Amino acid sequence: MENRLTRMAIVNSDKCKPKKCGQECKRSCPVVRTGKLCVEVSPASNIAFISEELCIGCGICVKKCPFEAIQIINLPKGLDKDTTHRYGPNSFKLHRLPVPRPGQVLGLVGRNGTGKSTALKILAGNLKPNLGRFNNPPDWQEILTYFRGSELQNYFTRILEDNLKAIIKPQYVDNIPRATQGTIGEVFKRKDERGLREELCVDLELNQVLDRNAGDLSGGELQRFAIATAVMQNAEIYMFDEPSSYLDVKQRLKAAKVIRSLIRPDSYVIVVEHDLSVLDYLSDLICCLYGKPSAYGVVTLPFSVREGINIFLAGFIPTENMRFRDESLTFRVSESTPQESAEEIQTYARYRYPTMTRTNGKFKLHVMEGEFTDSQIIVMLGENGTGKSTFIKMLAGLWKPDSETLDQIPEFGVSYKPQKISPKFTQTVRNLLHVKIRDSYTHPQFVSDVMKPLLVEEIMDQEVQNLSGGELQRVAICLCLGKPADIYLIDEPSAYLDSEQRIIAAKVIKRFTLHAQKTAFVVEHDFVMATYLADRVIVYEGTPSVDCTANSPQSLLVGMNLFLSRLDITFRRDPTNYRPRINKLNSTKDREQKAAGSYYYLDD
Repeated sequence: MENRLTRMAIVNSDKCKPKKCGQECKRSCPVVRTGKLCVEVSPASNIAFISEELCIGCGICVKKCPFEAIQIINLPKGLDKDTTHRYGPNSFKLHRLPVPRPGQVLGLVGRNGTGKSTALKILAGNLKPNLGRFNNPPDWQEILTYFRGSELQNYFTRILEDNLKAIIKPQYVDNIPRATQGTIGEVFKRKDERGLREELCVDLELNQVLDRNAGDLSGGELQRFAIATAVMQNAEIYMFDEPSSYLDVKQRLKAAKVIRSLIRPDSYVIVVEHDLSVLDYLSDLICCLYGKPSAYGVVTLPFSVREGINIFLAGFIPTENMRFRDESLTFRVSESTPQESAEEIQTYARYRYPTMTRTNGKFKLHVMEGEFTDSQIIVMLGENGTGKSTFIKMLAGLWKPDSETLDQIPEFGVSYKPQKISPKFTQTVRNLLHVKIRDSYTHPQFVSDVMKPLLVEEIMDQEVQNLSGGELQRVAICLCLGKPADIYLIDEPSAYLDSEQRIIAAKVIKRFTLHAQKTAFVVEHDFVMATYLADRVIVYEGTPSVDCTANSPQSLLVGMNLFLSRLDITFRRDPTNYRPRINKLNSTKDREQKAAGSYYYLDD
């Protein structure tokens, strides 16, 4: 009985193709051979069905399936009583729910595919939890009885009786233009129920785009537009799914302040966020989600902010005595920086570029002369609109400086991963890699260094058009690194990746530049990822979209101090895992560090 309750079978509907295989899962199952229907594949069915009651967990069907469509998972004991929702037979299952509290911001952190969006839909009242009974779903009375004695009983009672209104800021802001009619100003006039339009336009820097259509906005402008639209509406429940994507550090902090302004004694605010420093700054409580992506997810009880984030990074929940990841994630910069000898550095090729200027319409960029070597990652730090992409295009030779300089810019072969990824390719990921990087994706070194850690092999047979944002991002990084070039220009590699994948992507980029002896210029606003990646930094100063200067590449400590002093923010390091944490404005630590001129700490 215990085995039956703590085992689940997952059949991936995209991968399972019973009409194209010899139904090896059914033929090899020892339970089927005894005459029981453990695996069923009828001629009319598009997908195999595995009975979890009859399955003995031998895993033979997993090994025999030619399309790798089956997973048999042994769940931690005790979860069988906590099933909140299941989409159907052999499909994703969510255990427990986050517990929002009025007057506090609840942050959700966890891997993509472990049920954060499902939890938001249930808490918004858009999806009725079926407690795992997808064949005969329970009515609301039974659901309320199930949650009796917990804070969720009061929450769902309020949703049903008081008819609470929930607003969700969607995860994928790129899709907003398709659903938006009229200019930004017209949308704000229609949506502004709280009289906050003018205030929000100033706080989120939207005044200059009021006469534009949504389709003409950049990723960052779309994100700020989506946040403002959510905040200006009257509701009792506000949910923000990844509000920091595409925003620079300054905008992330402003958005965090705007979201925190929603706190009222009777309102609920829930935020899903993968930038750990912003999540730390934004939340009052943290719920972690763990599990197996696309198979099952488990929600923990709420923790304090520091404890919750550290539990997620450690991969161990002390209150449940449960380990959900083999290794803990730490952010020691010294660990991620290879210990190179002076002789080794002398062998690196050095490149110089001269002082130059470039005028684009009303915008002018001044580039201070600088140099870089191969096997080096240079992170560009600056607000959006300060000319990071302009500088990249000048290095790539796509744009010429205003006047001919005495020193010519060396010619570089460039591979570029853009900020916005809009897939137009209509076939599978395998076909895309074959067309774009045929030599690289079959090379054993590239497979082990790039494709395996980014889990690209798992999605090779999926259609590019059907990929999620995180999957698209991983494929885009793979395509960028697979193209032979001197310089790799990677624009916001963290967008849509979860916290775990961000660290893995950073390791992949770092290892690749070192092994291939290439240079990478990375634009990144996630502080955790930027500090993990950077060998040197270029700080951009000036008025965005008007007149800006790109400084020469500097060391991580000097560059970060300069950048943070301009933003008037100080960072400290968590003593447990060394992740950067933003100090609350005017806190004791904040004042101490500002007085000492230490806006950014490396290891103590």
